Amino acid sequence: MAEQPNTTSDTRSRFEVGSELVDNITALVDGRQRSLVLNIVADLHEADIAVLLHHLPLESAEAIFSWLDPEVVAEVLPELDESFRANLLADLETGRITEFLDEMDSDDAADVLAELPDAVAKRVLPNLDDAEAIEVLLKYDEDTAGGIMGTEFVAVPEAWTVEDATEEVRRKAEVVEPIYAVFVVDENGRLRGGVSLKRLLLSAANMPITNVIDVDPVTVETSVDQEEVARIMERYDLVSLPVVDASGVLLGRITIDDVVDVLREEAEEDIQRMSGVSGGEEPSDSVLTISRGRIPWLLVGLLGAGLAAMVIAQFEDELRSATVLASFIPIVMAMAGNAGIQSSAIAVQGLASGEVWASDIIRRLTKETAVSILNGLTLAIILGLAVVVLLGGGADAVRLAVTASLSLVVVIVMATTIGAVIPLLFHRIGVDPAIATGPFITMTNDIIGTLVFFLLATAIYL
Repeated sequence: MAEQPNTTSDTRSRFEVGSELVDNITALVDGRQRSLVLNIVADLHEADIAVLLHHLPLESAEAIFSWLDPEVVAEVLPELDESFRANLLADLETGRITEFLDEMDSDDAADVLAELPDAVAKRVLPNLDDAEAIEVLLKYDEDTAGGIMGTEFVAVPEAWTVEDATEEVRRKAEVVEPIYAVFVVDENGRLRGGVSLKRLLLSAANMPITNVIDVDPVTVETSVDQEEVARIMERYDLVSLPVVDASGVLLGRITIDDVVDVLREEAEEDIQRMSGVSGGEEPSDSVLTISRGRIPWLLVGLLGAGLAAMVIAQFEDELRSATVLASFIPIVMAMAGNAGIQSSAIAVQGLASGEVWASDIIRRLTKETAVSILNGLTLAIILGLAVVVLLGGGADAVRLAVTASLSLVVVIVMATTIGAVIPLLFHRIGVDPAIATGPFITMTNDIIGTLVFFLLATAIYL
């Protein structure tokens, strides 16, 4: 059932969405030049209108939003980030919101409705044309297949012919968009298979539809996580994925555009968490919201730095007797952090793509240990030679070079191992492995790296 989505000629987006257009639109809105603004916006793709609204002052964005036709707004709303969308809808009347949602696909309408205040959502929902379908979608977790599926699809009985199915596609063309495949169900609504639009059109009109379907199609149940949905569609090159219940009854479908959004959202969340930011931060969030998302991880970093400082304080006497050791602390801490971040980032990426499993701990640990030993020895040789050359040789310089080099090898091996294993352990216990990267790994490796360095320095150099 995999096929390429239809493309049509589109003469819109003659204007480049940049600072000049934003300034011009702002001036026109301030001058209440509604007709001119709408003429310009009419030449923009819905995604470009969303970009424009994001960069306009909120007052100007609200004005344009109120001028747009409901059909256009229905295409723009899914392109806006959640907090900005909530701001635009906050002061609108119930009837106006209902107009927008009635023009949207059921899955997008459910997403927007879920973000509205409960009091507003309760007033809007009963007035929607697809109220029953949307109410069902709202019961599913938003990060599952049920939460991202749409209930608009073309399904035909298994007793029909190709001609019957083709006519059904024509009848539902305005309601179901885009149409990638036709699903075939039995008398109880259970999915029997599906056929791509291309194969349907190339088959003989009088042929039974069951003769052209792909039997035993790839499906997911409503509880499957959206990341797994994305992996399945990527693995099998699908543009439309049917969603069924435990009995195999067809409930909806997930299309490739939904999955692209999922991939982007998950990637953004992972990058944010790996950087020490709570997943979900958006450019339009308030200063207070952004601060609340970042401060917990900064506190974790502060705690880690404090513990590392305590480790250094325990070796105060050693530092007094050999102040040169202090110059190697930043090197050890930096290399520990870098090595840990490298291995943990690869582990998180592998888990996200499905290429690495939580059960791969032993195999992953073996490979990462070999890599860390090779990298550690290479860097240790370079550092040791640099120390000997800079200090002019001699027994003292050699001892210091051995101390620094051996510390570097041990620290890199330990940091790489920790960075590779912790995400796998987190994943195995049901915790997002991206959290393991960033502040957590850096804090752990800084403390361990500093401790290892001073223990070896005490044993070898002092």
